[in-house]
Amino acid sequence: MPHVQSVLGAVDPGSLGRVLHHEHLLSLTPGPWLSGGRASQADTADPLRFDPTDTAHAEEQVALAVNALSRLVALGIDTVVDLSPYGVVGRDAHGANVVLLREISRRAGVTVVSGTSVYLEAFSPRWTIEATLDELATRFVADATSGIGGTGVRAGILGEQATGLGEITAHEEKCLRAAARAQRETGVALTTHTTHGTMALEQITILASEDVDPRRVLIGHMDTHPDTDYVRRVVDQGVNIAFDTIGKQYWDFRVAPSPADQPDGEFTKHAYLRSDLTRAARIAQLITEGYLEHILLAQDLTGSEVYLNPATHGQWGYTYLPTRFTTLLLQHGVTPTQINTMMHTNPVRLLTVD
Repeated sequence: MPHVQSVLGAVDPGSLGRVLHHEHLLSLTPGPWLSGGRASQADTADPLRFDPTDTAHAEEQVALAVNALSRLVALGIDTVVDLSPYGVVGRDAHGANVVLLREISRRAGVTVVSGTSVYLEAFSPRWTIEATLDELATRFVADATSGIGGTGVRAGILGEQATGLGEITAHEEKCLRAAARAQRETGVALTTHTTHGTMALEQITILASEDVDPRRVLIGHMDTHPDTDYVRRVVDQGVNIAFDTIGKQYWDFRVAPSPADQPDGEFTKHAYLRSDLTRAARIAQLITEGYLEHILLAQDLTGSEVYLNPATHGQWGYTYLPTRFTTLLLQHGVTPTQINTMMHTNPVRLLTVD
């Protein structure tokens, strides 16, 4: 039977409302500081490993997410997809803390779908660097069929599988091919991370060489690419595209972790601006050109970046998209029915597995 695989089990697609298809529910704060710090240092060799004894931090993460989601159902959003890769944006390096998503789903009354993936090479856990393509493909298949990292919490989507800024490293290609092979074997959809929209066409070429159906592919972060013509070229390949950093107008731009030995004093950093006026205008234009059924919307909200966007995520949280940004779309001529297509019909179609 067709179903959507949530962290609590299979769900009837017909029961779902609107969807935030790209979020990170365990990254609403950067670290365990609200719970007084780490309860133990049980695994100092691998600080990204989930520590089940640190119950205060776990409860803090769950409570923050439940509160952050508390107003969504009243706005018609009852499903959130957590696309956190191994070792970043809240997911521990081995996937064990994905079990917290079950408690968030129960308490919030929201369907939560978990992804599984590996992020940019510079952020990838050591075990993913050392794994072969076949080993990673086997891992992704197991994540979708028996449970992420052996937790029993099954992934309902593959992603966000990442490539870098203007390049795809050998490791990133290996991970993308592994996800592609897992997609073919399991049937679940595959969503990617592009860094500022670059390498999207190259991602599609790699996926096509692995015989992945483009209709089961979602290319991420296309709202951050500066050229609408490029976005058209991407969607013309038959894939879906994500406008999934809505509200994240400003952010610091990093392609690797900060250096541990950076000297004191002034330094230069890269930052990025993509206004929501630009996003709304581009969405409206693409809809008039016939691309409505290929577009999905989300916010990619993370606590480490909220401080840069106090007027959007900092003020409205998860409600920003279905309130302020939806109003902006309406002002640009997008209809309520079209908004529903992007927030319900399209994501539910992608999440549904026969």
